[in-house]
Amino acid sequence: MTKSEFVDQIAEKAGLSKGDAGSAVDAVLATVEQTLVRGGEINFTGFGKFSVADRSARQGVNPQTGERIQIAASRVPRFSAGSALKKAIKGA
Repeated sequence: MTKSEFVDQIAEKAGLSKGDAGSAVDAVLATVEQTLVRGGEINFTGFGKFSVADRSARQGVNPQTGERIQIAASRVPRFSAGSALKKAIKGA
C-alpha cells in the first residue's frame, strides 16, 4: 500500500477530506520521527511500540570482493508488534 492509498482509506474511514487526512497522516509520521530522533519511545497499547536501538560496530564482508570491512556503530528504528496486532494477523 502506498502513502496515497493509505491517506485515501483514512479519509474514507474517518469521514475526512483527502487533504485533511493527508495532513493528519503527515503529522503522525512527523511526530513519530521527532520522538525517535530524541531517543524516545511511542507505545500504542495492543498495536505496538516504536523505539530506537543502538547497533554496535561489527565486522562485515564485502560480497563482491570478499574483503573484510568494519561497519560503524549506528542507531536504528525498531518496531515491536503488540499482542492485538499479532492476534489479528494470525487470525487472518
